[in-house]
Amino acid sequence: MTTISVAIVDDDPIVCSSIGTILTATGTTTVLWTAHDGAAAVREYAAHTPDVLLIDVQMPGMDGLDAAERILDGHPDARILILTTFADPDYIRRAVQLHTKGYLIKQDVASVIPAVQAVMAGQVVLGAEVLGQIAADGGHDGGRDMQVVEDERFSRLTERERDVVALVAEGCDNRQIAAELHLSEGTVRNRISDILAKTNIANRTKLAVEWLSCH
Repeated sequence: MTTISVAIVDDDPIVCSSIGTILTATGTTTVLWTAHDGAAAVREYAAHTPDVLLIDVQMPGMDGLDAAERILDGHPDARILILTTFADPDYIRRAVQLHTKGYLIKQDVASVIPAVQAVMAGQVVLGAEVLGQIAADGGHDGGRDMQVVEDERFSRLTERERDVVALVAEGCDNRQIAAELHLSEGTVRNRISDILAKTNIANRTKLAVEWLSCH
C-alpha cells in the first residue's frame, strides 16, 4: 500500500507532533515536514510537495488562509485541509472560496485520518460542527442575502435530487447516501454530477454550503 505524505502547519509544535503521531500510527501516512507559520508553509511546499497539507488558520505573520491562497496560486491541484479550533463562518466561507479540500475542527482528532484518506480519494471534507456553523450563519454573505439566488438554483432539481443534496449537506458520503435512498453508489455519483451541472455549483462542498444557506 502506498503511504500518504502529509505536511502539518501549526504555530504550536506540540500540536504538530500530536497530529503527526495520530497520522503515522496506522502506517498509512508519513509526515513529510512541519512548519509553524504561513510563510514557512509556502516555502516548504514549493520545495517538498506533500500529498495533503494540514494547516491551521491563526498563526503569527501570514495566516493559514493567506498561505493556502498563495500555495493554490502556484499549485492549483494542492490538497489543502484546514485544521483549526475556529468554526468561524468567515474563515469557512473563505476556505470554500479558495477551493481547499476541507475544514475540520481540531477537537475531532479521530476524524483526521479518514479526512486525509477522503481528500486523497478526491472528496471534500467538512466536519459536522462546520456544517452546523454554516447553517447557523443564516445564508448571509457579507450582509448580502443569498436566499433568492440559491432558491432559483435549487428549484431546478427533482425531488429525488433534492433528497441527495440534503444528505450531502448532512455530511454523508456516497455510500451512506446510496444506503439511505436505496440507490447504487454509481447512481449517486451520477446524480451529484447532474446536480452540480444543473445548479452551476463547482463541487459538493459548495453544494452543501449553499443548500444549508437557504434551508
